Amino acid sequence: MLRKQSMFLAIAAMMTLTAATVALAQSSSSTMPSTGSTSAKSHSTTTHHTTPPKVDLNTASKEELMKLPGVNEATAEKIIAARPLKSKSDLTSKNLVTKAEYNKLASHVIVKAEPKK
Repeated sequence: MLRKQSMFLAIAAMMTLTAATVALAQSSSSTMPSTGSTSAKSHSTTTHHTTPPKVDLNTASKEELMKLPGVNEATAEKIIAARPLKSKSDLTSKNLVTKAEYNKLASHVIVKAEPKK
């Protein structure tokens, strides 16, 4: 019984620490203070985050697809074989990826062009 309680407390502590770390990372990325001087001669310390271009599922190479989160060689080959895709949701409707994989992947992809021939 004591062992189960200890394991429960350890798991609860890890979950709390993980949630706090995520919250801290999210808040610090959106409210980074400027550490540069206010003089006119100083260089700006503002970092411009550029989002990488989205990958078109109909035209991307296997190597490009494999750079996406959760896409291994087999998944990339399934996506290529299922072309042409009409929308991102084809990834799940054609059983190319799981819903969890889709959630990681969806913000990185588009379906725009016809596949290369």
